[in-house]
Amino acid sequence: FLSGDKWAMTRRRQYGEVANLLQGVVNVLEHFNKYMGIPQIRQLSERVKAAQNELGQQILADFEEAFPSQGTKRPGGPSNVLRDACLVANVLDPRIKQEIIKKFIKQHLSEYLVLFQENQDVAWLDKIDRRYAWIKRQLVDYEEKYGRMFPPEWCMTERIAVEFCHVTRAELAKIMRTRAKEIEVKLLLFAIQRTTNFEGLLAKRFSGCTLADGTVKKPEVPPPSTNPFLEDETGTETDEIVIEKSDMDKPKKPKVPDNPFHGIVSKCFEPHLYVYIESQDKNLGELIDRFVADFKAQGPPKPNVDEGGAVLPSCADLFVYYKKCMVQCSQLSTGEPMIALTTIFQKYLREYAWKILSGNLPKTTSSSGGLTITSLLKEKEGSEVAKFTLEELCLICSILSTAEYCLATTQQLEEKLKEKVDASLVERINLTGEMDTFSIVISNSIQLLVQDLDAACDPALTAMSKMQWQNVEHVGDQSPYVTSVILHIKQNVPIIRDNLASTRKYFTQFCIKFANSFIPKFINHLFKCKPISMVGAEQLLLDTHSLKMVLLDLPSIGSQVVRKAPASYTKIVVKGMTRAEMILKVVMAPHEPPVVFVDNYIKLLADCSNDTFQKILDMKGLKRSEQSSMLDLFRQRLPAPPSGVENTGSLSLSAPTPEQESSRIRKLEKLIKKRL
Repeated sequence: FLSGDKWAMTRRRQYGEVANLLQGVVNVLEHFNKYMGIPQIRQLSERVKAAQNELGQQILADFEEAFPSQGTKRPGGPSNVLRDACLVANVLDPRIKQEIIKKFIKQHLSEYLVLFQENQDVAWLDKIDRRYAWIKRQLVDYEEKYGRMFPPEWCMTERIAVEFCHVTRAELAKIMRTRAKEIEVKLLLFAIQRTTNFEGLLAKRFSGCTLADGTVKKPEVPPPSTNPFLEDETGTETDEIVIEKSDMDKPKKPKVPDNPFHGIVSKCFEPHLYVYIESQDKNLGELIDRFVADFKAQGPPKPNVDEGGAVLPSCADLFVYYKKCMVQCSQLSTGEPMIALTTIFQKYLREYAWKILSGNLPKTTSSSGGLTITSLLKEKEGSEVAKFTLEELCLICSILSTAEYCLATTQQLEEKLKEKVDASLVERINLTGEMDTFSIVISNSIQLLVQDLDAACDPALTAMSKMQWQNVEHVGDQSPYVTSVILHIKQNVPIIRDNLASTRKYFTQFCIKFANSFIPKFINHLFKCKPISMVGAEQLLLDTHSLKMVLLDLPSIGSQVVRKAPASYTKIVVKGMTRAEMILKVVMAPHEPPVVFVDNYIKLLADCSNDTFQKILDMKGLKRSEQSSMLDLFRQRLPAPPSGVENTGSLSLSAPTPEQESSRIRKLEKLIKKRL
């Protein structure tokens, strides 16, 4: 290799033969590395290195002559000499190969820098397609002319494309800084979309092996010889995906491998994405205003009890738009712009909750309808007391269902945002405050429904407390005030149940809250019924039992399908109405002898309050002097409350059957006589 003949081969550019010989010499010298201390071997190694350096410089000069970096001389075509020179370069210092690649690519892209200078019309974003069309033509030209000149493992086609991307990214960043005020959202999105499409095409054609650390990895599968860029460029704009309630609950698909070219050009748009974020802020503001205007123009949704209440269509529109923005923004950037978009989402979730949902809840009035006690005592007239119309009740249920949908979908939105954003930013995605806002709307809606039915029953309870119970002469059917309460329950509850059929748990909450509100109020009005005769107490006991049965049946009242009431609800009704029955039983019991009366009161009611005992005495119509001595005795007999007293009382107050109800008074009298 080091003989004169071999130097002649080098001068004659017989690089093919030189490459084979040089590779053999290098392989042999590798075996003598540990013998470099021997002068002859060291000298031989130095001569080989000198020959390699000379070869390297000669090859670089050959490439410079064929592909001049300056001047007007047109580049030459491919040649077998240069092809063989590349084989020699593979054996030389890696810097030689890198220099060849660098110079060739620079010369190949020199025309691009001239055509798309910053001052050229085609350089602006609206003509960004021309940049990508240009590189496609260049790659076609390269493969046709030079595809066989460079070794396949050099991946020259990919290297040209990658360098084009780096240059384009820098050029676009520079021109956008200069003309930032001219960037509009439609233009920005157009440029980003075309750029991401191009990055997608690169991923289809190339492996990205030249992107990591500048090293070249031999592709596992040889790239096809046909030109990939001849295929029709199809848009990859994301189609609108309608969010159903279960849309985000489906099992997650395996993550698609990342596009190694994603962001290689499009990263330059990220500093200007504030234009996009501001545009979405404006668009969402207009969308909310349109929702408000549409609601005012179209009015509340029509009653739709057959389908279980209607979710406002605007909420689906909102989340469809949110999902489109989220997907679009994540394609542009998974960094800070996603956090900025999340802040915009939070803003308009709150606005939707207050302007569309809370803002359209019917307002309560302080008027009770102006009905007199006389009219309340007439059956069926009480049905006019309900303050909300059928349409208003349906609207409240619709808003409640919508808030529930928004609550669930907001939680799913948060999960999706966390999937889209960079791992380092996940902790900054938090929509808990917005979910709490929708929970408040749900709670307020339920409270309105409870208040409406509660207020409708108030005049009937007032009529009960105003009746002259000491003058009742015989026990009859249930009193008119009970009928009035039942009519209101039968009027409201089926509407609410049917309109909340799709959100059963909140109907259960309504039932529980109504029971917790109505029963204490009923007991308070019961205390106002004074004085009461024995017959009057019997009538009240009958009325109380009737109300208890209606309340136990309340969740299914008026329904063709009878469901067992939730245990949590039944427990509240049984406990509260049993207390009302026990109050009346204590009132009916003789107050002589006082000790027995006091002990039975403590056992039956398990209430150590002086105030409650005083109310019982008022209901019995005892004189003040009798009450005073009775109160003193009550205080003396009052024990420290042992554990389980209330439960013992409850066991003795298990709900009687209708047959047992008629003989309650007699049984109570027998019990008192036995204790005496």
